[in-house]
Amino acid sequence: MPRAIWSGAISFGLVNVPVKLYSAVSRKTVRFNQLEKDTGARIQQKRVSSQSGEEVPYEQIVKGYEILKDQYVVIDPSELEALDPKKTRTIDIQEFVDQDQIDPIFYDHPYYLAPDRGSDKPYNLLLAAMEETGKVAIARVVIRQKESLTAIRPAGEVLAMTTMLFADEVVSPETLDERPDTSADVSDKEVAAARQLIDSLAADFDPTRYRDEYRDAVLSMIERKAEGKEIATAPDAEEPVEVPDLMAALEASVAAAKSSAKKPAAKKKAAAKKKPAAKKKPAAKK
Repeated sequence: MPRAIWSGAISFGLVNVPVKLYSAVSRKTVRFNQLEKDTGARIQQKRVSSQSGEEVPYEQIVKGYEILKDQYVVIDPSELEALDPKKTRTIDIQEFVDQDQIDPIFYDHPYYLAPDRGSDKPYNLLLAAMEETGKVAIARVVIRQKESLTAIRPAGEVLAMTTMLFADEVVSPETLDERPDTSADVSDKEVAAARQLIDSLAADFDPTRYRDEYRDAVLSMIERKAEGKEIATAPDAEEPVEVPDLMAALEASVAAAKSSAKKPAAKKKAAAKKKPAAKKKPAAKK
């Protein structure tokens, strides 16, 4: 059962809503340790001076910011503490905006906000009001000495809070070295074929249909190796084939999508035909 990682209150005008913060994700990364090849012993990381080559005790390590090549400004921890954002237990709502005004690229880490003891009524009030208006709250919060911009929105019966990137942290696509050549026009026929392909692949999003297939394969391989089974090496990855005729590729893709869509339907019909007909009950004797 997940534990609350922070507690405080949502500041909503003059109303405070005590809440607890829970992480909304549980990463499923496969983690490896570094081992010595011959002995299998675990590798330890040591802090070593680049000048003397000797290990440096932790209490002798300071923070430095490189301003020029091999030139650093040394910062004392107390100097950083003086700049820490004011410690507060409040999620200060700054404004309410329409959700479609927020580009998803600004979203960072998702959390759930649950009502703290005795705060169910103001919590439900805020939740109901936000559901009715369809607005998202933009707020500021300090968690672990770091101030974050957040977006709060209804998520079923609870409020979800997602930390956000600041505007200067998002890379503009205009800074990319390679961008689409606007002179490469596409025809109306090609756009229509592309839309047809999109329509043929359209579906309602169901996240349970997708799994991390690479993680599953890694865990399966580890299990087989632990049982002493031999593992075959994978062949080299195939290089993507260039498409000389874009229109022909689109038409072939649409045909393939339609064909794959027909197969499940055909299987369902065949299964329905195989079912034995229900036996009629004998008529009741008078």
